[in-house]
Amino acid sequence: MQITRFGHATILVETSDTRVLVDPGVFSVVDAFALTDLDAIIVTHQHPDHIDPERAPALLDRNPDALLLADPETAASIGFGDWAENADGLETQVNELTVRGVGARHAVILPTIPRIGNVGVLISAPGEPTLFHPGDTYEYVPDGVDVLALPLSAPWAKVSETVEFLQQVSPNVVFPVHDCTISDLAYGVYWGQVEGHGGVEDARRLGQTDTTTV
Repeated sequence: MQITRFGHATILVETSDTRVLVDPGVFSVVDAFALTDLDAIIVTHQHPDHIDPERAPALLDRNPDALLLADPETAASIGFGDWAENADGLETQVNELTVRGVGARHAVILPTIPRIGNVGVLISAPGEPTLFHPGDTYEYVPDGVDVLALPLSAPWAKVSETVEFLQQVSPNVVFPVHDCTISDLAYGVYWGQVEGHGGVEDARRLGQTDTTTV
């Protein structure tokens, strides 16, 4: 399995015959919206840093055969594309890949802000590791995660919660996502806690356009 970051929460997951893009949002680099030959585009929730309403329609036009998968609230309200619903425990087959929904709600930002839907994704295939992208929450901890895309910074998170979530998931490999809210100068403050206290030996500090193989 090859994983490429395209800025903030956006990742491209590739296996031998399948290409899946997750969360192409407003903080994503421009190259994410030029991708072609995608088999699926997955959105965990409706916030614009996870689905860019301005650039995503052109991405869909470039990938007319891609399966479009989103949490039920986003699928019903996104306004462009023919989106299928992803939900907790629901499995969707994308060629050799199995995509399973995890969770239902976004993390609490403030008590006065209503919680929206958020469905993370487990992506697996025979002979491949299982990858988990949780979207915007630490609430749901599935079993059997080999590779974790770890949200590193958000208005809803603090470092102790980040490290506790990583410890609970206990993957073999962890890499950061959701990190455009961190300055370059302060990045090590956050990632240093992950490396020092997360309990995962293979912690890969991937930059905004880096690729890794797992």
